[in-house]
Amino acid sequence: MRTAIAVVLALLASFCFALGSLIQQGAARQTDGRALRLGLLVALVRDRRWLGGMALTVFSFAVQAAALAFGPLALVQPLATLDLLFALPLIARLNRRPLTAKSIIGGLCVAAGMAVFVGISPPTGGIGAPPVSAWIPALIAIAAFVAVSGTVALRVRGTARVILLAAAAAVIYGVLDGLTKSTVDILSHRGAGVLATWEPYALIAAGVLGGLFGQSAFNAGPLSLSLPVIDTVEPTTAVLLAVLVFGESLASSPWQLAVQLLGAATAATGIILLSHSAVVLAEDRRESARAKPET
Repeated sequence: MRTAIAVVLALLASFCFALGSLIQQGAARQTDGRALRLGLLVALVRDRRWLGGMALTVFSFAVQAAALAFGPLALVQPLATLDLLFALPLIARLNRRPLTAKSIIGGLCVAAGMAVFVGISPPTGGIGAPPVSAWIPALIAIAAFVAVSGTVALRVRGTARVILLAAAAAVIYGVLDGLTKSTVDILSHRGAGVLATWEPYALIAAGVLGGLFGQSAFNAGPLSLSLPVIDTVEPTTAVLLAVLVFGESLASSPWQLAVQLLGAATAATGIILLSHSAVVLAEDRRESARAKPET
């Protein structure tokens, strides 16, 4: 019974996240503002539709937390990657176009690939709140990736800009996952003493930065392209941080590692298929026609 409840809650969380992302992206796409400018976030906060989408997104995280209370991470997290399978039919319906075989196969590849990657051998063990010295190498590498991605994204247009901004946002979201884990662990042991540590402040900064990149990706192009990238890169980043920063163990055998790499490759193939699918092209044309000119 507990497993059934966990499955239902995880699927509900996945659907709410897909719907919330669709609403936020629609508002962001129509907002006049340059990518990676704080003015974009300021404008979106004033948009009631965007706030409604954000409320759905926050609710999805609450529902996912409830799912984790009834079931293990190895069950809930793979189901959480199915949001793309809910988003694609919603996008197709919004564009009044049927889903093509390429779109369906691409979406299935992303969802199945990441479900396998996360679920085949979820990280175990490790420490709850690593010292800042353990974070520094990872944060330097991530900061470099985000800086390069953001710089290049501002120099390109179309699909390349969406993918770069979404990838940078997803990497930051992965850091956000790790900082959330550390903050919760410190809070459970030290209570209000968590305010004397660096993690909660880094958590807030990562949240704002991730939001800036994420909404910039939504503003730049179709959700059917940015969401698969986020769904792939975020859990991959989180898993790598779990191993490299938190000292958790990953694949316990060569075959598990091989299956995980196959899952990641499958997800990457799905992104490539989706980037050339009719649903992405139709969504891009419709949004370009209604969006305000970029300044």
